Amino acid sequence: MFDLTFTVDAQDSTTPLTLAIEQMVIAGWTGRDPVARDKHIKELQEMGIAPPASTPIYYRGAARRLTQEDSIECTGGDSSGEVEFVLIGWQGRIFVGCGSDHTDRKVEAYNVTVSKQMCDKPIASTLWELEDVIGHWDKMILRSYATIKGERVLYQEGTLDAMLPVNDLIARGFEGGKFPDGCAMFGGTFAAKGGIRPADRFDFELEDPVLKRTIRHGYDVVTLPVRG
Repeated sequence: MFDLTFTVDAQDSTTPLTLAIEQMVIAGWTGRDPVARDKHIKELQEMGIAPPASTPIYYRGAARRLTQEDSIECTGGDSSGEVEFVLIGWQGRIFVGCGSDHTDRKVEAYNVTVSKQMCDKPIASTLWELEDVIGHWDKMILRSYATIKGERVLYQEGTLDAMLPVNDLIARGFEGGKFPDGCAMFGGTFAAKGGIRPADRFDFELEDPVLKRTIRHGYDVVTLPVRG
């Protein structure tokens, strides 16, 4: 268990809140549309990554891989980011944030679960109450930008109506359909425009077009050399 401090944005006020994180879950293959879901599976298969045993699937990752820093260090040049919404449970409440499931693709090709341990998972420091956005959940937009050799390009974009509904995602992954306190869960992603590829910097956001606000974060990727 470790603590992360966030700012809860309640539209008319902001409140700092320190949350104890006990576990991290990374939900994969959460697409509501089987065609879009299968497209993402196919692009990973083209990289030699085996299809999942089930859809959705819930991987466990080390909670301490979560970070709010603006840079991460990765071994070799085979990793890349993925924008995802993040749910965090606290005292019976659920907060919504935004993060990047940064993953080592070379490791992912032989073991997805192990690949989830290889890289830090950047997360934005702003949260919203789930109850404030659940009524227009499907209209919210996930978006990411990759900076590659100095050029910033739109990397991913889509609305949450492409993902399984929150209640469905929780019901399938947790006993009794109750989201546990201290759990941070990444909720799935969209196919990359132009294909999955590494970047020097990754920026991501969750936009609420109804309440006109956006959660943003970005980070540089420092590549460490591989020796031997």
